[in-house]
Amino acid sequence: MSNRVSKVATRTGDDGTTGLGDGTRTRKDALRIAALGDVDELNSTLGLLQCEPLPEDLRTLLVEIQHELFDLGGELSIPGFTLLKDEAVARLDEALARYNAELPALKEFILPGGTRSAAIAHVARTVARRAERALVALAAAEAVNPAPRRYLNRLSDLLFVLARVLNRANLDGLGGDDIYWRSEKLRRGEAG
Repeated sequence: MSNRVSKVATRTGDDGTTGLGDGTRTRKDALRIAALGDVDELNSTLGLLQCEPLPEDLRTLLVEIQHELFDLGGELSIPGFTLLKDEAVARLDEALARYNAELPALKEFILPGGTRSAAIAHVARTVARRAERALVALAAAEAVNPAPRRYLNRLSDLLFVLARVLNRANLDGLGGDDIYWRSEKLRRGEAG
């Protein structure tokens, strides 16, 4: 990236525009900026999750994901630039398979919640889905590399699985199980 922030209050955005990494300016409500903002919010939510008690392997994984999300933000800030590679998607696939293998199969829908760390992971999952939607909207208007879309899709799946892992971790004395949705149809034994 060509521009490093040395002064935070530049006042250059007072007109409703912001600078991209390639030196151009765009409106703050542009699709690219919306996607950048959602990725930034996702990264911040993962930072919040790391304030909770976590297994060390999971903390290490989340730090790596934060670095990759920063790469994704850099890629979005420079149209036509590539930073996030297919290898990052493969790492998420591996983590997803590893953590999911430890969990019981789901037979019901679950509610977002349980322990505080699991609830934050669920919030991060929803922010990842929003970031993915923003990236899809941007890709409909401009060229976007395919790896970032796959990455955000996989990351939201992984965050769902990690929420389930955290509900069972019992790091804060509240662990146990997921909170299952009480569907009227399921209670009566009816099919979908």
